[in-house]
Amino acid sequence: MKPLCSILFLVVMTAATTLPVQAEDTMTCTKTSAQEIAALFDRWNAALATLDPDKVVALYAPEAVLLPTVSNKPRTTHEGIRDYFVHFLEKKPQGTIDLRIIKIGCNVASDTGLYTFTLHDTKGKAKKVSARYSYVYEYLNGQWLIEHHHSSAMPEPVRVK
Repeated sequence: MKPLCSILFLVVMTAATTLPVQAEDTMTCTKTSAQEIAALFDRWNAALATLDPDKVVALYAPEAVLLPTVSNKPRTTHEGIRDYFVHFLEKKPQGTIDLRIIKIGCNVASDTGLYTFTLHDTKGKAKKVSARYSYVYEYLNGQWLIEHHHSSAMPEPVRVK
């Protein structure tokens, strides 16, 4: 009787462990390119230019995480992300990519690198801030959305060559 229980246990465990793998095999991966992923930053930057926090927040997935440059507080809800951008957009930010690395997977992509932001103070004086960034995008409901966004000021002064 014991060998039968052992065999039955093995059959059940094998079936249980292969089901998730079989489900993954049926996932359809959305075709994309490095150019399309790079354009997602341009879309985000254009949303910043509107100065409308709701247009920026609409680019983030429902459960996105934002680790912003000029706040110590992680933002893990659309309300928190919106709150950050309400204040950040007061600086009329515009970014340019200095260096990027794009990696593409199945319905997920990352864009990491260095960017420089031009920010304006209340008197309109421009200031440049160099930062590191990472965006992780997820293909959800027919569109690429930001699932994770991290940005941090460069820890060392940037030397102009």
